[in-house]
Amino acid sequence: MSVRFVVALNVFKAWVMLAVPTTLFALLGWRLGDYRLAILFGGSIVLLAAALYAYADRIVMGMLGARELLQAEAPVLHSTVERLSLRAGVVRPRLYVLPDGYPRALSSGRGAGGGSGIALSVGLMGVASPAELEGIFAHEIAHIRNRDVLLQTVVVIFATSLVELSRVGGMLQRWLLYVLAPLAASFEALLLSPKREFAADRVAADLCDSPHGLADALLRLEQGMELVGFEASPATEPLYTTNPFAERGLGALFDSHPPLGERVKRLRDLDPDWRSKLAA
Repeated sequence: MSVRFVVALNVFKAWVMLAVPTTLFALLGWRLGDYRLAILFGGSIVLLAAALYAYADRIVMGMLGARELLQAEAPVLHSTVERLSLRAGVVRPRLYVLPDGYPRALSSGRGAGGGSGIALSVGLMGVASPAELEGIFAHEIAHIRNRDVLLQTVVVIFATSLVELSRVGGMLQRWLLYVLAPLAASFEALLLSPKREFAADRVAADLCDSPHGLADALLRLEQGMELVGFEASPATEPLYTTNPFAERGLGALFDSHPPLGERVKRLRDLDPDWRSKLAA
């Protein structure tokens, strides 16, 4: 699929996500009152969506406990992101840091026109090589260019809110979770295709002029799962470069990434002579 088609499809899905609840709330207002109440109900959803669109990256980063990474703290990382953003033709995203030792990375926000952010954990910055970090940045910038990030962010905020609703159930919390978690996972699966990761991997390889930095980074992230414990809402899974959750329980429900081995294989296949180059 062309980049324009992918962007158009993601924007269309985002508009559908706005149109459906707006229509439903407007109809509810109409049933409860008249056209004025319908306008009030529908308008409230539009205002909520506008606020979400304006502050999407900050909302997600706040949910995850990330803080903005100042340029003076990591000038090399900022320089890498700026260079890759220029090559991709996107407004440079903000950089955030996650204050934990679990190697992970993610992106959130609006898209190529600005209002997006990329977050790295302290653990990832401590173990990844410069080439691996460049590959991860390129992958997340590809999501920003394709507007995957807009759709992922909106879907994750909705799904996380739905899962968190189970907490108001008191003694019924566990039973509510059994109902709401599969519903949220189905919502993510309906709107987010695993193919978006393959497309972002290919773009990242082009931006870096090599597929191997990202391929090595994916393997590095997989190794991190076995060494460091990690806890977060599984509904945030689509935001990450790889699935950081163990594939069991709720984590398995929300898995929206293709198999990591297949991603690495496809990246290596972009440079079929890599083994002979390595031997030389």
